[in-house]
Amino acid sequence: MNEHISRANTGGRPLGKHEIADLIARDVPHGSYVNLGIGQPTLVADHLPADAGVVLHTENGMLHMGPAAHGDRIDPDLTNAGKIPVTERPGAAYFHHADSFAMMRGGHLDLCVLGAFQVSAAGDLANWHTGEPDAIPAVGGAMDLAIGAKKVYVMMTLFTKTGAPKLVPRCTYPLTGLGCVDRVYSDLAVLDITPRGVTVRETFGIGVEELAGRLDLPLLTAGD
Repeated sequence: MNEHISRANTGGRPLGKHEIADLIARDVPHGSYVNLGIGQPTLVADHLPADAGVVLHTENGMLHMGPAAHGDRIDPDLTNAGKIPVTERPGAAYFHHADSFAMMRGGHLDLCVLGAFQVSAAGDLANWHTGEPDAIPAVGGAMDLAIGAKKVYVMMTLFTKTGAPKLVPRCTYPLTGLGCVDRVYSDLAVLDITPRGVTVRETFGIGVEELAGRLDLPLLTAGD
């Protein structure tokens, strides 16, 4: 497990993916039932302390998943939905894939953490297809999680490799869910999606005014 990273020790720079995962892990309420989406969100499992009281659920049929497995701890039959070898916490349970989706659709998850291609200012989520002709669609359980979890957090970089914003006024990619995103954790900022607008909780290596200019979005702060 990576050592936890202090919020006060970011050095005035954007966050790396493990630092973002650590912020999310710190903000997950004690005792929550949580699903971590494929990709970077799976890193959150590596930053949850053993006494966090958080129960991790996977769409492929596991409850009480632990952090990633390495070396002799790897069991080829024990993986998360992204096929990454994982460990199990005491009391782990296994069940049919259909039962796992029933948990997701039935409102039994307190929180899910998903990756995204785009998030709109209204909380719409696009994370399964870029719409490009040669792109491979991979919706998985994202739609079920987006509408079934009580809260949806997104973990992503705030801009693409070409500098295009991923937090946008309106999604241009095929949608996963409408108005489902509650909070965005990114390399440059943590932002809440609220009925009043996008509210900045904290920034990393960038000011709010500069961030608003790069996103071309009005941003609120906690005091507004």
